[in-house]
Amino acid sequence: MRSIETLIPQVGRDDTAGLREVDAEELARYVADSAHPWWRRVPCVVALSGRVPERYVPELTARIQDPDDTSEVRRALLDLLADRAELLPWLRHEDRRADTSYGMAEAFLKARGLLGDRSAARELATLAASPWQRVSDAGEAGLDGLVDRYGPEAILAELGVERPEDRAFRVLTRYRADEDVTDALADPDRGVAYLAQSLATDADRLRAYLDEAPTTEAKVWAAYALYRLTEDEAETRAVYERLGRPRVEVEGLDDELRSAIVHEYGRGCERASDPRWRMEALCAEPSARPDVDAQLRHATVALTTDGLTPRPPVSCGEDNQQGDGTYHVIETGEARVLISSLGPFATAEDTEDGEDDAPAARGALERAGFRWIDAETGAIRVTDLCVYYFGARVPLTVESLLFYWQD
Repeated sequence: MRSIETLIPQVGRDDTAGLREVDAEELARYVADSAHPWWRRVPCVVALSGRVPERYVPELTARIQDPDDTSEVRRALLDLLADRAELLPWLRHEDRRADTSYGMAEAFLKARGLLGDRSAARELATLAASPWQRVSDAGEAGLDGLVDRYGPEAILAELGVERPEDRAFRVLTRYRADEDVTDALADPDRGVAYLAQSLATDADRLRAYLDEAPTTEAKVWAAYALYRLTEDEAETRAVYERLGRPRVEVEGLDDELRSAIVHEYGRGCERASDPRWRMEALCAEPSARPDVDAQLRHATVALTTDGLTPRPPVSCGEDNQQGDGTYHVIETGEARVLISSLGPFATAEDTEDGEDDAPAARGALERAGFRWIDAETGAIRVTDLCVYYFGARVPLTVESLLFYWQD
């Protein structure tokens, strides 16, 4: 029989089938010893599924309750011991809120749901509505545990309809019961409406709803859901025209900037975005994207011709030593110039005084056909287009969108 160390030689490399053949008591002893590395203990926990030795339950429980143990192991053990009712008083104790280890708050709530604690329902619904997949999965699992035990109506009654997250779970419950959820496209919360469109399955019902919907936004959600089902671009554009080509107006955002931004971010924007951005991205004629290498060569020649000494362009990912985005950096001596990959847009990094920050580079690039994004233009916030940015999902400025970097 191979040893546990042999079966898990490195992080992320574990022989699942081999671990299932290891004696359950040996696995339990290994997991209970916090001196062993967490990345070996977690696969051992998984391999114990359905065969936990009863006499090791207290030791494994002690690992869950030890705040100094690794959260990955503690979460895995909570899943393993999700049927142990004796854990519930400890899980419900107010001291659990003081445990700030990564992911443990969600794990505690999930476990309470799986153990039938209806008092966790509202917090679980909040988790289930999170944009973070790991968090929403925990919330949904806990709510499913409650539904399995008490039935959907009891849990829906526990939640009510006042909060968006409660209505979202109601929509999901109706969908699972094969009920029509089209009416939820008119929910005042965009997260709920987004969920409803993602669950829509009947194209004919959506076509009918285009005439029934009480608001323009609900109609747009229906049109977007219809496209998701059919991928019929011609029909989508016809519907968009029939609706009057609705769009979000942003003061100061001209068509050149708007086109570059909407076609980069519109289709993949976050769920809290106005759906009109999504439809515009589908239906508006896209602006031509530049040949990035050719554009960088053009910028370099322009800067050199005007007497500057630009260094070779580097991508924003290379410049930041990680991540990726929508611009390259050219060091000129005068300033760090940013060249957008979304169009002929340039700016100087950390511009504060607008046109005075890099006058030589600005002049050279403008003469070469680039558009300089000054502080005033860069500060325009693109309303209701929510884009992921360092943990937030909010509307960003023109500068952040044209010259975007994410690690």
